[in-house]
Amino acid sequence: MRKTNIQPWTKEWEIAYDREQKLLKEILKDELVNIFHIGSTSLPAIGYAKPIIDMLIVVKDIEKVDRYNEALRKVGYEPKGENGIAGRRYFPKGKPNRTHHVHIFQVGNEHIQTHLDFKMYLMAHPEDAKAYGELKLKLARQFPEDHHKYQEGKQEFVNGLVEKARSWGASR
Repeated sequence: MRKTNIQPWTKEWEIAYDREQKLLKEILKDELVNIFHIGSTSLPAIGYAKPIIDMLIVVKDIEKVDRYNEALRKVGYEPKGENGIAGRRYFPKGKPNRTHHVHIFQVGNEHIQTHLDFKMYLMAHPEDAKAYGELKLKLARQFPEDHHKYQEGKQEFVNGLVEKARSWGASR
């Protein structure tokens, strides 16, 4: 069972994102449209996160991403296909101690805007970001040996934030 590892936010996560996005841009350059740092490591206002850099990559054609599996494997990524989300390609890096999660979607996929609205909402609403960070810390202390229970514990709160972010994003 995976342990829950929550750490205080650090500028090192921005540096790690920058380094990795340069590598991924070079590999995916022919299909790449854009790349974003998402998730808690991208939001200092949350205050705490698992030390795993989440990256959202937008490509021209999702079907062509599979052609890059071997190149991504060579730099440590594990191709997982859709991994439960239709239209996505998912690549974790660093098993058993993950360092990155890459989520790739084709231009126009609704998940792109959902992720970006979530990040922008929390940037614009630091009180919600702080509450999310405090919940993460509380759950990590409550379930240090059970990452699944940690994830379950924050799901309802995250779902509420996603809905707030969608409404906020649609009104902008």
